[in-house]
Amino acid sequence: MDDQIKSGFPDRPDLQVGAEGEFRGWRTWNRDNFESHNGPFWHRMEDDGSMRCAFRVEKKHLNGANNVHGGCFMAFADYCLFAIAAPVLNGPGVTVSFACDFLDAAHEGELVEGTGEITRAGGSLIFLRGMLKSGARTVFTFSGTIKRVKRKTATDVVSDSR
Repeated sequence: MDDQIKSGFPDRPDLQVGAEGEFRGWRTWNRDNFESHNGPFWHRMEDDGSMRCAFRVEKKHLNGANNVHGGCFMAFADYCLFAIAAPVLNGPGVTVSFACDFLDAAHEGELVEGTGEITRAGGSLIFLRGMLKSGARTVFTFSGTIKRVKRKTATDVVSDSR
């Protein structure tokens, strides 16, 4: 399968492929400053076409009780939404709704993996659900909706300024 197609985002200039370590061959995006700072978060397309996302828990991901911070889980799950939606999104989008349940803790050194599915993809909205696991333990479940955003043309920008 073509390397760019396996990423789920063909022709995306901010796509980076891991060159070494446990995430060698996995993909990440470097345009989102928040995700770059709080990750690194990674994704890859499996042979069956599903998307798998992952990150290795570091000290910076922990709260005061030495568990993964809830905000970290939420940020990673949002990353997962877009990775999972990639094959049908075909352009920019924004999260318009997000719901989650915290089920268990994850700790420094653990690998947290995210998987999910598109439950419906319409003309402007994509509905998804997924889960985060550490080993066999489900630690977090989520659902969300992404709205496709149309890129503005030069004509649209001129019309908006009037």
